[in-house]
Amino acid sequence: MASVPPAAPPTSVILARSPALAPLLARGALLSPVKRPHPDAAFPRTRLVLPSLRVDPARLAAYERVCGFPTSGTGQKQENRRNAETGKTGKTGGTGETGEGSGALPLTYPHVLGFPAAVRLMSGRDFPLPLLGLVHTSLEITRHRTVPVTGTHRLGVHVEGLASHRRGTEATVVTGLRSPGGDLVWESRSTYLARHRASGPSSPARPVPRPEEESVTARPLPVVDAWLLAGDTGRRYGAASGDRNPIHLHPLAARLFGFPRAIAHGMWTVARCLAAHGAPEAVTVRADFKAPVLLPGTVTYGARDGRFELRGPGGLLHLAGEVRPA
Repeated sequence: MASVPPAAPPTSVILARSPALAPLLARGALLSPVKRPHPDAAFPRTRLVLPSLRVDPARLAAYERVCGFPTSGTGQKQENRRNAETGKTGKTGGTGETGEGSGALPLTYPHVLGFPAAVRLMSGRDFPLPLLGLVHTSLEITRHRTVPVTGTHRLGVHVEGLASHRRGTEATVVTGLRSPGGDLVWESRSTYLARHRASGPSSPARPVPRPEEESVTARPLPVVDAWLLAGDTGRRYGAASGDRNPIHLHPLAARLFGFPRAIAHGMWTVARCLAAHGAPEAVTVRADFKAPVLLPGTVTYGARDGRFELRGPGGLLHLAGEVRPA
């Protein structure tokens, strides 16, 4: 696909705190009908920066638990205190992630930290794609070294550009996390697709098969495990991550957008796979979201030689990814 490069480096805007998601989602929904997506449209040239971001241990522990990551020591202590007060017994997740569960953030968690700032950009009047119906299509993460839970982090988020897609227009959003000394320790690129009728010829590209076609043409990876997903998975992940998009929370809301039941967050599916797969300290992960996962439901997790995938009934490919040393 032919991308449109930014005309100038983004201008940094310092935020005192992470934005509240609920009003941003509401603003994005209200502005969506007036948006006119096009790959040549102007887009915000702003980098939102949180210069002294701290991790909430309780929310981190809830995230680790719902995604299957080992619970980090800092979050576990707070959860233990809470459980002691309520009489509950805490449970930790898997142990596949190298360096996780010992005071380090899970590989995917900085995306959660940056998501409110990303939504602030994508819900603004100057962002040309409608927030309603925007589809997260791919994710690439590079971690240069593990990120500690404690201390402060400098987080920045900006829109890198727009690109033509055979089904509409795709935006790339970049998130970067830096150490107090200014070193880039973690970065990601997420692509989001706004579907619309193309106004002209799309860029030359290999035809992309439909999800049901991929499930037939792509040879499945060896199955490692099968997961029974509860109907409240979206609500639990939404509470832990702050992403309370209605299509993930309740079947009635999901039906308004054409889904028969609530669907799992794409970021939950990749986090759950990486918790099972594991990763070295310096790592690059690429994941492509192929088809939504309906809740409740059953999926199979497959992996081999650094590749991983999530499939549903009939071999339908939901997620395909790869882990490689950075």
